[in-house]
Amino acid sequence: MLKIANHYVSKIAFALLLVEIAIFIASAYLAPSIRFLSSQELGLSANEYYFSTALIFALIMVFSMTALGMYQPNHYEGIRSTLMRLMPSLGLGFVLVILVFYVLPELYVGRGVLGIMLLLSGVGVLLVRLLLLTSARARLLESRIMFVGAGALAQECAELVQNNPSYSHYHIVGYVPMPNEEHQVPAKDVLPVGKPLVEMANGYKASEIVVAVMNRRGGGFPIKELLDCKLAGVKVIDAATFFEREASQIRVDSLQPSWFVFGNGFEQGFVRAFFKRVFDLLVSLLIFVVTLPLTVITALWIYFEDRGPIFYQQERVGEDGNLFNVLKFRSMRVDAEKNGAPQWASKHDPRTTTIGRIIRKVRIDEIPQVINVLRGDMSFVGPRPERPFFVEQLCQEVPYYNMRHSIKPGITGLAQVRYPYGASMHDAVQKLQYDLYYVKNNSLFLDLLILFETLQVVLFGKGGR
Repeated sequence: MLKIANHYVSKIAFALLLVEIAIFIASAYLAPSIRFLSSQELGLSANEYYFSTALIFALIMVFSMTALGMYQPNHYEGIRSTLMRLMPSLGLGFVLVILVFYVLPELYVGRGVLGIMLLLSGVGVLLVRLLLLTSARARLLESRIMFVGAGALAQECAELVQNNPSYSHYHIVGYVPMPNEEHQVPAKDVLPVGKPLVEMANGYKASEIVVAVMNRRGGGFPIKELLDCKLAGVKVIDAATFFEREASQIRVDSLQPSWFVFGNGFEQGFVRAFFKRVFDLLVSLLIFVVTLPLTVITALWIYFEDRGPIFYQQERVGEDGNLFNVLKFRSMRVDAEKNGAPQWASKHDPRTTTIGRIIRKVRIDEIPQVINVLRGDMSFVGPRPERPFFVEQLCQEVPYYNMRHSIKPGITGLAQVRYPYGASMHDAVQKLQYDLYYVKNNSLFLDLLILFETLQVVLFGKGGR
């Protein structure tokens, strides 16, 4: 994994991005040569503007593929799956390129050249991804991992490895049990003890050791042996770092307060706040302008369905625990909480209206919150603001829940694009672990990644209730 602006990024995905940018630029230069092979018009690729054309074409195609999830490993399941994602990506890229050519006519290339550019790009991407798939099946990208611990935490780490859709493939060589530890992993995978850890790591050719032990106190914890492993070149990390790296979560059930105090991250300086505010204003204004026709249609539909209010205001908890009224399109009946008690949203909630089910699914109901962002109550990206009634409960029952209020809440966030609407205390804990990761590692880079994932939520309707 690479760490870019405190966020973990797959080395393979990053390399794939660079290779495909090169493919798009090369396709842009090859296309006119193929189109005008028997003509005297071969000078097109030498035009002073053509590098700009090739670069903009590459950036647009990368944007289109990112927006449609082409760089998310959970969407890469084979050539057919890749082709099903690639065709719409090329289509979206074609439309965006045409729009850019209309605005900047000096970058224009003919339809024939553009068609060949898209064809070459598609073939190049398919070949590269076929090579990646072949390498994955041949286990050329596999890392061998050994767990210290055989209890519940080790089992959770193993489940993450087995269910993780990451480009990185792991082979679990086994578990080193700790004294007085109740085993929760398959007995056949528990390694025999008696040898030093460094010998076991070398013997099983483990490239990484994950320490998955809840209680590290006492004389049974092999701290010196782990140091020997690290000095011998074997990577050693703890379970908290493993979850942070592989799942973009900070586990609240295995952390101590000292981890937050002495660990990296959690930086909220003036420079970060300034650029985040500028980013919020620019993105919010752009979203407001682009979605204006959609918001008008939505508002009219809401009104004519039951003649009730178009907007819905609700008190939420913001930065530093301050209260504010969040603005949304009304998606539920007027009497949704007629008994006076706040309720969790549920799957197929019977209180939602017809238009409400649609706008909640694709998150259109959140659009009016750009007004909250412009006011300064919210950021565009951040933990979702919760109602005071639930915050009071969650702060009492969930460790570190109040830490999510150290920054401004957002219209969208990491928990929103990675996890469905919260409908229980368990859901709240799962979403908090994403929120804590964002609070710890937030950056403009991470904000952009979350915006791309949000676009996928809007296009494909995943995660909504």
